[in-house]
Amino acid sequence: MSEPLLPPIGMLAELTHRCPLQCPYCSNPLELLKADRELDTQTWLDLFSQAADLGVLQVHLSGGEPTLRRDLGQLIAGLSARGVYTNLITAGINIAEGRIAAFAEAGLDHLQLSFQGARPATTDRIGNHSGSHEKKLETARRARAAGLPLTINAPIHCHNIEEVPEFIDLALSLDAERLEIANVQYAGWALANRNTLMPERAAVERQAEIVAAAQARLAGVINIDFVPPDYFAVYPKPCMGGWARDAFMVTPDGTVLPCHAAQTIPALRFERFGERSLAEIWTDSPAFNAFRGTEWMQEPCRSCERREFDWGGCRCQAMAIAGDAAATDPVCIKSPIHARMGMLTDETRRAAADNAAGEPFIYRRIRAVAELG
Repeated sequence: MSEPLLPPIGMLAELTHRCPLQCPYCSNPLELLKADRELDTQTWLDLFSQAADLGVLQVHLSGGEPTLRRDLGQLIAGLSARGVYTNLITAGINIAEGRIAAFAEAGLDHLQLSFQGARPATTDRIGNHSGSHEKKLETARRARAAGLPLTINAPIHCHNIEEVPEFIDLALSLDAERLEIANVQYAGWALANRNTLMPERAAVERQAEIVAAAQARLAGVINIDFVPPDYFAVYPKPCMGGWARDAFMVTPDGTVLPCHAAQTIPALRFERFGERSLAEIWTDSPAFNAFRGTEWMQEPCRSCERREFDWGGCRCQAMAIAGDAAATDPVCIKSPIHARMGMLTDETRRAAADNAAGEPFIYRRIRAVAELG
């Protein structure tokens, strides 16, 4: 490794894979874990305690839909007692009245609410759940009434990319402090649906101009974060800040991962909390050390001036497109197969056109795995 190993500061806790929505862009794995494989309350609390001991400062509580956990208030309180900042990432539907206020009372610091569309019809269609848009609006109002800072998350793909100006207006109308325009990254269900989610380059460029103008116009009013789509990029993003560099995630059954899609790399074995301590996994796990730092890098990454900025980009994307997790992220213009990205985007757009009259999505649900053949 090129730098000393530091303690992690961030953690994503996927408390459950259960979710009332069936979003086709979901980054969860195709093989979703059922409720009987989820960690129990005490095990999560023990894990959170070890995370705080390790140095974690913030925990993002996610899923699936984390509010389906009846013990969510207890988990928030446990983190709050250790002084850990908590962010609840929710779809915001079917949450009983009073629960948001109870989460705030337990010590929740922030709520991040996803909208599949800026228009009700888009939200309901993408999530495959009728009436979901209005329920999200109510969750946003309850969060603000409870005094919680609010982020609106807008996962962007070809079916809602033209609604970006409306997403900005929506976030302003809900008194959000932050808006995340997050172009879909192709892992999990999103990869399975890539042909029907990929936007056209012209739409991506138009979106970037709209966001940049809004960021300038609304500076000091709302923070607008922009996550550009990898497939149209020139250089890759540092995935999770760099593989196992300062953050990690935990799946519902306690498997500890460097990133969402790490289990798509077949050569790596990831350990579960309880088999070893969190500190041992963070420090000594062969899977965590596999792509840490820069020593693992091949050329052109090894001698690239950006190697300690993007840390080689996304290992899972390299696996999915190059067939080699140690390869240069194909998104990078210096990759020997960078041209494949343009071919992929062209192929997906042609496939989308051919399927224009057919079923657009493989919705995120357990039985849908069989449809993937």
